[in-house]
Amino acid sequence: MGCCGSTERTKREWKPLEDRSCTDLPWFLLFTVFCVGMGSIFGFTIATGGAARLVFGYDSYGNTCGQRNEQIEGVRLSGLDQTDKKYVFFLDPCNIDIVQRKIKSMALCVSVCPDEELKTYQDLKRFAVHNGSELCSYELAGHKYPSLPERFDKCPKLPVPPSKSLPVFNRCTPVDISCYAKFAEAVVTFVSDNSVLHRLIAGVMASKVIIVGLCLLALVLSMILMVIIRYISAVLVWIFTATVVLGSLGELTSCLSWAYFLAREAEMSRDNAQVLLVYAIAATVFTVILLLLMLFMRKRVALTIALFHVAGKVFIHLPLLTLQPFCTFLALLLFWFYWSLVLLFLGTTGNPVQNEETGLTEFRLTGPLQYMTWYHAVGLIWISEFILACQQMTVAGAVVTYYFTRDKNKLPVTPILSSSLRLMRYHLGTVAKGSFIITLVKIPRLFLMYVHNQLKGKENACARCMLKTCICCLWCLEKCLNYLNQNAYAATAINSTSFCTSARDAFVILVENALRVAAINAVGDFVLFLGKILIVTSTAFAGVLLLNYQRDYAEWVLPLIIVCLFAFLVAHCFLSMFEIVVDVLFLCFAIDTKYNDGTPGREFYMDKALMVSYAKIWDLLPDLD
Repeated sequence: MGCCGSTERTKREWKPLEDRSCTDLPWFLLFTVFCVGMGSIFGFTIATGGAARLVFGYDSYGNTCGQRNEQIEGVRLSGLDQTDKKYVFFLDPCNIDIVQRKIKSMALCVSVCPDEELKTYQDLKRFAVHNGSELCSYELAGHKYPSLPERFDKCPKLPVPPSKSLPVFNRCTPVDISCYAKFAEAVVTFVSDNSVLHRLIAGVMASKVIIVGLCLLALVLSMILMVIIRYISAVLVWIFTATVVLGSLGELTSCLSWAYFLAREAEMSRDNAQVLLVYAIAATVFTVILLLLMLFMRKRVALTIALFHVAGKVFIHLPLLTLQPFCTFLALLLFWFYWSLVLLFLGTTGNPVQNEETGLTEFRLTGPLQYMTWYHAVGLIWISEFILACQQMTVAGAVVTYYFTRDKNKLPVTPILSSSLRLMRYHLGTVAKGSFIITLVKIPRLFLMYVHNQLKGKENACARCMLKTCICCLWCLEKCLNYLNQNAYAATAINSTSFCTSARDAFVILVENALRVAAINAVGDFVLFLGKILIVTSTAFAGVLLLNYQRDYAEWVLPLIIVCLFAFLVAHCFLSMFEIVVDVLFLCFAIDTKYNDGTPGREFYMDKALMVSYAKIWDLLPDLD
């Protein structure tokens, strides 16, 4: 069904349509309702005070600091006016529950954080009298601190370290973080000597300018590689081919030689010689099959090279494609920040509950409200996949427009912008449906991974094997669906059909061109992997030269690791974009060769490089196409 219940057109023109219609409208409405639900959770945390409790903080009696509070039934010392007490002070800030990631100490609202070390109860009394900020529990009078018997339980642990408030979250935080040594030791387990950590941090801080420069170098190299890869793809492909063939031949020769050598040795070596001889025979069969396969697939390898060549042209004609990874990353970053903020709000939202172990008041979601956290978690996966799918649809729309425009001078001024507008106007429902399917597969996989992690060391070998098998199968299914979704988006961009129809059409095309798909995925993925290695090694080499030149940097291993990780991340983002372009170009090419034959009225849309490659396959191997 099409937009508003109309039946979809059955005629396949397979070119960008001018008279588009909206697709998968019910899914767009469902996604909109889901997003409204996500927004409602945010509104709920604001209305019930969860956001205020997170930002302003609250004490162990349920009072939010910096404002008037209502009495909480059954909780003493609640309902206090804390307007003048804007800061949260922990009596023992170093008492951290590493598992629950919470400070187990009693918290109070104070007007001033102690900016000096307080060693005795007399110091606490003096601070309370001079600053009007009482650091013991509310029921204790400040001028009586030294003589009260309750001071050992309801006053801060001595000595009280100097502290200052955080910029946004009004918590009194110790200036000297040495009291968090236990927590730091649990997080950074590989550090047994504090001097090691200090040297590493000092090395990063001292070389921060070089790190930023090398990160920019990796960014520039990635953008350059996307343009020039069409010139070096042929070299990389044949290096890959020669490496595989020579490696197989070398393995075969070495096995046969070693078997012959052992055969001439003593009787005790004959068994080993027989084993190596069998292995050599198997290697021979494998090598022969591999050589025949390479001979059989050589024209399709040439097609891969031609697709890489055309993909390089696409980036020259559509330079805004290089900005897509930035836009997608920025959108994901903003959403993840919003999601994390709402998750923190949820942690301080709900009904006041007294902790039976500590006696402190906490806020927890109870009853049906506790399912809001699960709803929020599903939103993280679905909306993240939706943003990634929007990128795929936008790129597919721009590449389809490029491919099916015969005169490249008549391309739209900004095909990327035009594709984005088409996506927002017509195809958000298709993207929502495709991303939801990925979410359905990803959620059980993540759940099984969580179960496997929780049962680590407790389950038997059979259960562990079953869990890993299920996780692996779901991972493979997710990858296959991602690939099919990407081609479905391209089919939607071409023919303006719904997700299921587009997925079916794309699947038929891919099955009809299975050998070409195998060649492009195998050879293309290897070429792109070599591209990533090239960028990382080039950046690392430049980093070694620069850091080694600056003799002041005693510790440059960690800066170099940071730079290499960033270089790989950047290279992966950009070359993944290149991979999407190649896949969309291949689908367009397969459709072009299926419905056009070059005769008048049915001329090809393909680039000359693709036409030459296709002509070679058609002339030399007609029975395979």
